[in-house]
Amino acid sequence: MTDADTLLEEIAADLAPRGVTAGAMFGARALKSHGKAFACLKGEVLAVKLGAGTPAHAEALALAGAELFDPAGSGRPFRDWVALPADRAGHWGRYAERALDALGG
Repeated sequence: MTDADTLLEEIAADLAPRGVTAGAMFGARALKSHGKAFACLKGEVLAVKLGAGTPAHAEALALAGAELFDPAGSGRPFRDWVALPADRAGHWGRYAERALDALGG
């Protein structure tokens, strides 16, 4: 298990009282609420669904190394999702929680 996997497990445990479960999305480990994914781990990057145009989305994109999430690497990123690199892992929990809030969970 990588450090990123361990951190995702910790975030899942922290959010479990709010009904969060682990699952899969885009062939990667994901966090879900009521069957809807709001975060996923792709390699050493955590992608969170914050909603384009929201303050949380803008804040996340302003982090060094953050970018719109392009799960297939096709140059067609998902505009509502922000990919946070491993060197910003200290922010992962906060943005996962904000993504859950945006989902209404």
